[in-house]
Amino acid sequence: MANFLAQFLSIKNSCERVVIAVEDVSDLWPHIKTGFEERLPFKKATLNNKTRNPVSVDNLPAEYILTTDARLRSRFPQEQLLFSFREPYATVVLVTCEDLDEFKTILKPRLKLIVQNDEREWFIVFVSKAPPHNDQATKMAKKVYARLEVDFSSKKRERCCKMDIHGPEATFWEDLESKITECVRNTLDRRIQFYEEEIRKLSEQRFKPVWSFCNFFILKESLAFMFEMAHLHEDSLREYDELELCYLETVNIAGKQRDFGGKEHGDDQAALLNPRKKPLTQIVQDDSFREFEFRQYLFACQAKLLFKLNRPFEVASRGFSFVISFSKALALHESFLPFCIREVWIITSCLDLANATAAHYSNGFVAPEIDKEYYRVRGELYSLCRAKLMRLAYLLGYGSAIERSPVNSASLSMLPWPKPAIWPSVPSDASSEVLAKEKMILQDTPRVKHFGILRKPLPLEPNFLLREANRRRASLSVGNMSEVFDGSGSYAVMSRTHSTPGNFESSIDRPMKLAEIFVAVEHALQKTISDPGLWTSLSSLDEFEQKYLELSKAAAENYHHSWWKRHGVVLDGEIASVSFKHGNYDLAAKSYEKICALYSGEGWEDLLADVLPNLAECQKILNDQAGYLSSCVRLLSLDKGLFLLKERQSFQSEVVRLARGEMEHPVPLDVSSLITFSGNVGPPLELCDGDPGTLSVILWSGFPDDITLESLSLTLASTSNADEGVKAIRSSGATVLNPGRNTITLSLPPQKTGSYVLGILTGQIGHLRFRSHGYARGGPAESDDLMSYEKPNRPILKVFKPRALVDLAAAVASALLMNEPQWVGLIVKPINYSLKGAILHIDTGPGLRIEESHAIEMETYTSTSRTADTDKNNNSIAREFAQLTLKDGSIELPDWASNIESVIWVPVRAINEGLARGTSAGMVSPERPSVVDGLRTVALKLEFGVSRNQTFERTIAVHFTNPFHVSTRVADTCSDGTVLLQVILNSQVKACLTIHDAWLDLQDGFAHAGRGDGRPTPAFFPLIVPASSKAGILYTISLKTTITEDEAKATNTDTILNIRYKIGGDRNVGSHAPMNVGPNGPEDEQLLTFRSAVVLQKPVLEPSLAVGFLPLPSDGLRVGQLFTMKWRVERLKYLEEQNNDEVLYEVNANSENWMIAGRKRGYAPLSTKQGSRIEISILCVPLAAGYVRPPQLDLPNIGQANISCNPAGPHLVCVFPPPLSSSYCIPA
Repeated sequence: MANFLAQFLSIKNSCERVVIAVEDVSDLWPHIKTGFEERLPFKKATLNNKTRNPVSVDNLPAEYILTTDARLRSRFPQEQLLFSFREPYATVVLVTCEDLDEFKTILKPRLKLIVQNDEREWFIVFVSKAPPHNDQATKMAKKVYARLEVDFSSKKRERCCKMDIHGPEATFWEDLESKITECVRNTLDRRIQFYEEEIRKLSEQRFKPVWSFCNFFILKESLAFMFEMAHLHEDSLREYDELELCYLETVNIAGKQRDFGGKEHGDDQAALLNPRKKPLTQIVQDDSFREFEFRQYLFACQAKLLFKLNRPFEVASRGFSFVISFSKALALHESFLPFCIREVWIITSCLDLANATAAHYSNGFVAPEIDKEYYRVRGELYSLCRAKLMRLAYLLGYGSAIERSPVNSASLSMLPWPKPAIWPSVPSDASSEVLAKEKMILQDTPRVKHFGILRKPLPLEPNFLLREANRRRASLSVGNMSEVFDGSGSYAVMSRTHSTPGNFESSIDRPMKLAEIFVAVEHALQKTISDPGLWTSLSSLDEFEQKYLELSKAAAENYHHSWWKRHGVVLDGEIASVSFKHGNYDLAAKSYEKICALYSGEGWEDLLADVLPNLAECQKILNDQAGYLSSCVRLLSLDKGLFLLKERQSFQSEVVRLARGEMEHPVPLDVSSLITFSGNVGPPLELCDGDPGTLSVILWSGFPDDITLESLSLTLASTSNADEGVKAIRSSGATVLNPGRNTITLSLPPQKTGSYVLGILTGQIGHLRFRSHGYARGGPAESDDLMSYEKPNRPILKVFKPRALVDLAAAVASALLMNEPQWVGLIVKPINYSLKGAILHIDTGPGLRIEESHAIEMETYTSTSRTADTDKNNNSIAREFAQLTLKDGSIELPDWASNIESVIWVPVRAINEGLARGTSAGMVSPERPSVVDGLRTVALKLEFGVSRNQTFERTIAVHFTNPFHVSTRVADTCSDGTVLLQVILNSQVKACLTIHDAWLDLQDGFAHAGRGDGRPTPAFFPLIVPASSKAGILYTISLKTTITEDEAKATNTDTILNIRYKIGGDRNVGSHAPMNVGPNGPEDEQLLTFRSAVVLQKPVLEPSLAVGFLPLPSDGLRVGQLFTMKWRVERLKYLEEQNNDEVLYEVNANSENWMIAGRKRGYAPLSTKQGSRIEISILCVPLAAGYVRPPQLDLPNIGQANISCNPAGPHLVCVFPPPLSSSYCIPA
C-alpha cells in the first residue's frame, strides 16, 4: 500500500470537491448543464459525522462529471477501493421520453441495467420537452413520468423527479438538492464505515513487525481528507490528532534508528502553516516519515482545519505548545543538525504563527476570556522569538547592544548555548573580519549609570562563551587553559586530527579568541539561515536593534491586551532602554514610569533599584524637575542595602540642590515612603473641648544625612465625624530631622469633641512642598529603622465633650455658728483633669465676710463617710497641707492639689444683727426663725487648664444658725402668784455645747423670785447639751404688781435669756469653736455668749369666746350632695384687747375630700357685749366616701387661750357613697 503514496498525494491535490456522476441517457446534459452548475455549491446540507450524528453543512462543494469522462473511466478496482473518497457520491440519471411504448420497450430496460448496482446512490431526473401550449404532449409526458415513478420509486424512497426543460419549477431545484444530499449522506456513511474497518485492522497489527505506518497514514488521511471535502472539519481534525499521536508512538519505539531530517537547505524556515512545502514522498523513511518534516506537515494540516473552523486562537495556542515540544526534539538532535538551526527555526515558526493568526483573527467575535488568552499566547510567541534573536545576536558579537536588564538576563542566562558536535572554525580568509570584531570589542565601553551607581552587570550567558566554544572544539590542550578565559597567552601546539559527523571538519591546534568565535559563528549562520529577511536583521547592529525593537513592541502590545499586563510593562522597559540609547528620552521616560509603577506596586525593590536611576536620568535630561525630584525621593525610600551610603548621599544632595536652588516654582511631592510618622507609644493625649495642648509625634527620616525643614504641619482627622474635616497643626519654626527616629512637639490649638488620628504630614524644603501619608507603627525608643507603612487605628488625641472637669462643693452640710468666726470647707475635686496652676476666686454674699486676719488653709480631703477599706487605701496617700494667702479675692492652688481631691478652709463670719427670739412650747409661732434666714452664699470661680482657658463657676449655700432655739412653758403655777417657768434649749448644731451660765433679764410685769439674780442654782452648771438634743432650765418668777417710776420710764417688752457656753465641735462635721478662741487661753476667753428674746404672757384664766359645731343633717352626708356646715360663735366676756365688733374667721378643709363653695375667709360681725352670738355657715360638697375629717373653723386674730371648745366639731364624720343610678331603653 505504501507504493500508492505518490498517487495518493496526486489525487489529494487534484480532488477538492464532492463528485456527482451524471448518466446522460438521452443526451440532455449539454442543455441543462448550466442550470445545474449555477446552483453549486449546495447552500444547505445535512450529513452524518463519524459518530452518526447529523451535522448541518453550509456551502457543500460539489462538481458534476459525466460518467463518460476519463477521470471516472481510467481507474483500477484497487484504486477505487483505496481512494474511494474521490469516487462519485451520487449518480444523476437524465432521461426523457415522449411515448409510453418507447418507455416500456427501450428506456425501461436500459435504466434497469444502469441502476442494478446496489453500491451506487442514484436517482432519475425526467426531463420533459413538451411545449407549454401543447396539451397532448404535456399529458403524454405526465403519463410517462407516472409510469417511471411506479417502476423505480418506492414507499421508502423517492428516486424520481421531473424537470421541465422550457422552465423548471422552483420546487424542482429544492427536490434535486434534497435527493443529491441524501445520496451523498448515504455514500459518506458507507465509506466512513469502510475506512474505519480498514483502520481498525491496521491498528490491531500496529505492534507487529510487518506493520507499516505509511499504510496507516494513507487510510487515516484519506478518511480525514474525505471529511474535509464534506466540510466535516471537526471530524477531520480529530483524525489528524489521532494520526499525530500514533506517529509519536511510532517514533519513540526504542531500537529503531531513524533519520531525523532537517539537514537540507531551507529546513531552517518553519513549515507549520504550509503542508505542501515538501512532498511526503521526499521524506519517506522505510515504513514511516522523517520526524522533522512530518510533524510540521501534520501541524500544518491541523492549522488549516482550525482556520476553516475560524479558531485562530487554537492555532496560536497549539502552535506555541508545538514549538516548545518540537524545540526539545531539535535539542536532542542538535549535534547532527546545522549550527543554530534550532534558534532559527523557532524564530521563523513564532513569526509565522503570529502573523497567520493575526490575519484570521477578528476582535469582538469571541468571549473576553478567549480574547485575552489569545493575546497572551501571541505575546509568548513574540517573547520567545525575541529571546532566540538575542541569543543569535550575542553569538554574533552584539551583546554590548543588549540591555543587561533583569528580564533579558533571566531569558538568556537560563538559555543554553548551541551544542554542535564541533564548534565552527574561522575561515582562513577572515582575518580582516576578526580584526574588525576585536576593534568593536575594544571600543565597547559600558554605560555609567546616573549618580555614579556601580553595579555588577547582570549576566546574559549561562556560562562563558569563550570556554563553551573552545570546549566543543575537537582539539584543546590542557596547557592552554589561560586562553580559554582571557583569549591570550602562549600556544601549546598539539596536532590532533578530527573527523566529525557535523558540518565542520578541521584540525584545530589552539583555542579561539572571542573575536574569532564571533566571526566563526557569523559564517556558520550564513550557511544555516536561508531567510533573507532574517539574515538582514542579523547582518548589522542597527538592523538587529530595529528587529529587536519590533519584536519587543509586538510582545508588549499583545501582553497589554491579555491577562499578563505586567509582562507588557516589563517589556516596555526594554523598549525604553533602546529609546534612551537613541536619544528618544521622552518615550523612554514614559516607558520607565510604567515599569517603575509596576515594580513599586509589587514591592520588587531590587528590580526598581535597577530601573529607577534610568528614569531619573531621563527626567534630568528633559528638565522635568518635579519628576526628577520624585525619582530621587523614591531612590532614597528604597531599602538601605540596595545602595551605598555615598550613593544615597548623592540622592539627597540632588534633592536639596533642586529644592533650595534651581527650582523656580514650588513643586508638591509625596514623600510617604521616605518620611513616616506615628504617635508616641502609650495612651493618647486627652483634652477637653476648648483645651489647647502640646502633641508629641515621632518622625522617621529616611534621608542619610540631617535635613532642615523650613516648615512642618500635621493634620488630624476625626474618626467620629466625617463632616468635621481635617485640622492642621504647625510647628513654630524650622525643624532639623536626623536620620532615623526623631521626636517633635507641636502646639495643639483647642479642638472639638472627638477622637483624632494622624492625617497627612506636610512641610517645605526650600521650594519643595512635600507631603507624607506614611503611617508607621510606634517602635521602641532605641530603634532607628523605618517602620512598616500602616495607617494606625489607635487614636493619638481624644477630646472629650464638655463635662464636669472639676467639682466644687461644701465640705460640711450642717449649720455653722452665726456671728462667730467659722471655717467654711470648700471641696475641690478634679475629675480626671489636671488643676495645675489653677486660681480660685472667692466672693462672699450679703451677711458674710472673710476673716482676712486668718490664713486660708488647704489640705488633702478625707471624707468621714468612706469605708474602712477606702481609708486603708487613703493611708497610702501622702497627706498634704498648705496655708494660702488671699489676694484680691483669689488664691492659687498648689501643685500637689492638681490631681487629688482637696479641701480649702476659708475663715468667715456670718453677721446677723437681729436678736434671736424664742417661742412658747407646743405652739406654732410665726416668730420662730426660718432656715432661709441663716443661709449665706459663697460665689466661687475656678480658672484652670492650659493657659487657664477652662472656668468653673458655682455658688455654694452655707447654713448658719444660733446654737440654741429657746422655747418656754409654764411648768406650774402657785397660789401666791409664783410661776415655775421652764426654759427649753433646743441644740441646733452638730456639736457638743457646754453651758456655764444662764440668766434671765425679765420684761416688765415680772420679777425674779428667790435669790432675785435670775440665775438657777449654780450646781446645775456646767450643763452639757449633746448635739441635736434638748435641755431645760427652771426659773421661778412672779407677777409684779407695782412698778416704780424709773421702771416705767425704761419699758422692757421682752425677756432676755443670756447664756454663756462653750462649743466643742469639729470643722469637718459642722459648728466648731471659733479660730480666735484658743484652747489654752483663760476660761472667760473661751466662753461664747448667746442672747435670745423670750415673750412672757400672763396666764388666761377664763376664755372670752366659745365656738360650737352645729349638728349635721339627719339623713347623713353623701358624696356629691351639697349641704351647709354651720358654726356658732358666742362672746363669753368683754376684753379690752378685743374691742372690735367683728371677728376674722377662716375655714380650712382638705381639697381631696371637700369642695368649698363660698368665701373661705372673711369678717363676721360680733358685738362686744357679753352673750352676743353669730352663726358662720358655708356650703360644702363631700368628694370622698368614708370617715373623713370635716372642715375646721379658725379665728386667726384670737389667741388659742381665749377660745373655748377649739377645735369645734367632731374629729371625723361619715360620708356615704353616692346613690345608685340606672338607665332604661324605651322602645319607640
